[in-house]
Amino acid sequence: QVRFVESGGGLVQPGGSLRLSCAVSGINFRLFDMGWYRQVPGNQREMVARISSGGSTNFAEFVEGRFTISRNNVRNTLNLQMNNLKPDDTAVYYCHVDAERWRQYWGQGTRVTVSA
Repeated sequence: QVRFVESGGGLVQPGGSLRLSCAVSGINFRLFDMGWYRQVPGNQREMVARISSGGSTNFAEFVEGRFTISRNNVRNTLNLQMNNLKPDDTAVYYCHVDAERWRQYWGQGTRVTVSA
């Protein structure tokens, strides 16, 4: 039922910026805490940024000060503004509903490659 369609990834040079978007459907989006996660091949997914239903945010240490998470509760979208990208940011980025019921559901993600 819950669906995520991530977009906005691509190839960017170090120091560049990308804006990721996730269209969410199948849930009453505005009521749920959301997050962005990323995964490098061979590694586990890791939390990048989270935003509560009320709009409070928290970030992984490795992106704090560079990334901004936001949500649009009218469009049911989750966004991640990524600035000053580093090669270590290269990963597939996923949005996620941070609730027990939906924790096992993931979309296809959007690939970010940071390379000169």
